[in-house]
Amino acid sequence: MSTIPFPKKALFICTGSKCGKHNEIKKYFKKTIKENGLKNEIEIFKIECSDRCKCAPILYNQFENKWYEKVTLSQAEKMMEDMKA
Repeated sequence: MSTIPFPKKALFICTGSKCGKHNEIKKYFKKTIKENGLKNEIEIFKIECSDRCKCAPILYNQFENKWYEKVTLSQAEKMMEDMKA
């Protein structure tokens, strides 16, 4: 039986079409993960609308088992620093 490699850490980002505020955050994580050679360590998963558009962008950090709302770019940068450690 073969094993499928999975990352140690995962980020789930709501990509619901009504809010659209997730694009900047998602782009930041993708770029930073690639630049730091962390593709095998951290993976981004898109989730459909979580029906919490007023709290967008919504992000779930699997590594911390924590949901975040109204995520800003500076919060994303802090999260990335913590995940790289």
